Amino acid sequence: MPKLKTNSSSKKRFKVNSKGTIKRGSANCRHRLLTKTKRQKSSFNAPTYVSKADSENVKKLLPYS
Repeated sequence: MPKLKTNSSSKKRFKVNSKGTIKRGSANCRHRLLTKTKRQKSSFNAPTYVSKADSENVKKLLPYS
């Protein structure tokens, strides 16, 4: 069987943990930060995970993880 290609954009955006959960970056933290509170901005640093419903689709993009 031939090797499967990994989606290049998804390998930059997602990391798979040892448990199989998929870690992702937070949204809304790139610009317009003056209007956001300190609490909002500090929550962007906390790890966020892909939901169970979407994790099946992401795992198809990362076949060897």
